[in-house]
Amino acid sequence: MLISQVSQLSGTPAATIKYYVRAGLLHAGARSGENRTSYDESHVERLRLIRALLEVGKLSVSSATAVLAALDDTSKPIAETFEVAQNALARDAVADVSEPSDESFERADGVIDRAGWKDCRDNVGRRILAQAIDGFAKAGHTMSDEYLDRYAAAADIVAAADLDAVGAISDPSERTELMVVGTVLGDPLSIGLRRIAQAHRTSERNL
Repeated sequence: MLISQVSQLSGTPAATIKYYVRAGLLHAGARSGENRTSYDESHVERLRLIRALLEVGKLSVSSATAVLAALDDTSKPIAETFEVAQNALARDAVADVSEPSDESFERADGVIDRAGWKDCRDNVGRRILAQAIDGFAKAGHTMSDEYLDRYAAAADIVAAADLDAVGAISDPSERTELMVVGTVLGDPLSIGLRRIAQAHRTSERNL
């Protein structure tokens, strides 16, 4: 198909498609003539994935490129691809944010220990958690361990849902793709549901 058809099917302007090819996000089409390039359904599917990562997941182009490169490397185990996706999200989330304090890291480690989570000290989420704890404290609202533990319990339920969904897929490549997409889009999904739940609870309690 022509680039105009790919543009229409994917909802992506032709100029943007060409940019994604140059940036390494999208594989090039096949040359079918002197000034003609042909595309296929794989380009449409890839563009939908790219847009989800960039527009909904809010990844930078460089982070999306790293995630897609890991996704394309079928020699990588799922756990390694998952780590790449987590690191890409964290890199964008912590950009231009100061290093967390030692106290916030200690409190983050306490949350991890009480939750019973193992082998998590090197996970990028630990730094993000510590930054959030610091942020509350700097705003004059040091949150209790009970508050943090309730968040951890909710996160554990969400993580189990993520892995259950991945485990239900038999095809290895589809499983890996869902792991990556779920990691990136799970954040806005959680944010959206939390906003709705807050509104419901506020109304319920007449606050």
